[in-house]
Amino acid sequence: MHQEHTAMKVCTDACLFGAWSAADGQILSAKNILDIGSGTGLLSLMLAQQSNAHITAIEIEAGAFEQTKANFEASVWKDRLNIVHSSIQDYASNNKQTLFDCIITNPPFYEGDLNSPDNAKNLAAHSTALPWDTLAEAAACLLQENGAWFVLVPTLRAYTMQKLALNFGLQLSQECLMYNDAKHLPIRAMLKFIKQKEVVIQRQKIVIKNADQSYTTEFTNYLKEYYLHL
Repeated sequence: MHQEHTAMKVCTDACLFGAWSAADGQILSAKNILDIGSGTGLLSLMLAQQSNAHITAIEIEAGAFEQTKANFEASVWKDRLNIVHSSIQDYASNNKQTLFDCIITNPPFYEGDLNSPDNAKNLAAHSTALPWDTLAEAAACLLQENGAWFVLVPTLRAYTMQKLALNFGLQLSQECLMYNDAKHLPIRAMLKFIKQKEVVIQRQKIVIKNADQSYTTEFTNYLKEYYLHL
């Protein structure tokens, strides 16, 4: 993965989120997938590796758009990958007839925090340009009935995202809490929402590292097909 032109670099939590999502049955059987805010294109490429879906990635920031485009072109799945330079708001407004089986998003996390002097980092990390209610509305608009939306959020804001998604008819189906190690609180929540009326929620957790800082067996099993040195 090349990432020199993106503000937000590839990180462990995004890799685990991609692997967790890519193992889901709805991703594996999907015909078309939307990646909102592609960054480097990491999530799209991980899903393309496991599925046969055609994947459309949306990216608003110019440097990240070019990075995704280059990473797509360098991949063996480039015929199934498409990158669009747009905000999700504009894309949803102009493509209301295009519905997706699955959508995946690693959205901007920060809301009331200090902005960076780097505008590209603000677009990637702060929710000012993409409020979560706007994101949830766009996901619901672009998702097929019974389709799935996968989203990564800080653990403390998982319930906020659940409430916002519910406002647009998206029910929480799975919640997987991500722990850096067993001694600390979870750092991220990986969420799967379904566009349907009633869902039984499944809950799980994944610990990334053992006490000796080696990767756990569970983490290794998820990432071994993507990491070169596992």
